[in-house]
Amino acid sequence: MKLPVFRYCFAIGLTFFQGLVFASQAIDDFVIHAKMNDQPAIIKALNAGHNPNLIDSKGHLAIVAAISEGSWDVANLLINYSKTEINQQNAFGESALMMAAFMGRLDLVKRLINDKKAEFSHPGWTPLHYAATNGHLDIVRFLLDKGAYVDPESPNQTTALMMAVRGGHIHVVKELLDRGASLSQMNQLQMTAIDFADQFNQVEIAKGLRSRWLKVYGSPYISTSKLAH
Repeated sequence: MKLPVFRYCFAIGLTFFQGLVFASQAIDDFVIHAKMNDQPAIIKALNAGHNPNLIDSKGHLAIVAAISEGSWDVANLLINYSKTEINQQNAFGESALMMAAFMGRLDLVKRLINDKKAEFSHPGWTPLHYAATNGHLDIVRFLLDKGAYVDPESPNQTTALMMAVRGGHIHVVKELLDRGASLSQMNQLQMTAIDFADQFNQVEIAKGLRSRWLKVYGSPYISTSKLAH
């Protein structure tokens, strides 16, 4: 006996939905295994045909998650895996290279760029932003030596210099300025690096930046930031 059409369609739809749920759970599990540095589970999933470039239900990507959690065995496994798309980003716009820069892993940064040809200059948040945020001077220098743009703008026009200032990383601030970073560049709130120094109570950096501003522009710095009024 044939099923009525509506029951047949319902059965097909239910099967499809169940398939989606199963697939979503598999992606979530894969990312969890990556975070936990569970190399055997990752290898088993990859051997079964799992796509490592899929984003889980919370927006995470396995290779980025592994690096952020310090799961280095899985991170290296996924970097070496031929089907891993190195420049793939998670739902938050983060790539493996960006997270390696954030975590201060110069060895991974070099490997991703030199061996895997990872992109390091692109629109939006960049590896230079991430390295500057945590004050990783060696990575900042490496990225700039490789040709990274010194004043990359995030979606809200925040630069790497601003992020270095915010974190109080004075040596990174000096390096970026010496490499040509702009003191006058503003984000969407019309904040310059000096405004960031004031906003985040980086007194010594603010003093140095104001002195540099006076030398470069010949007049004292006057903020036009929306947060300064």
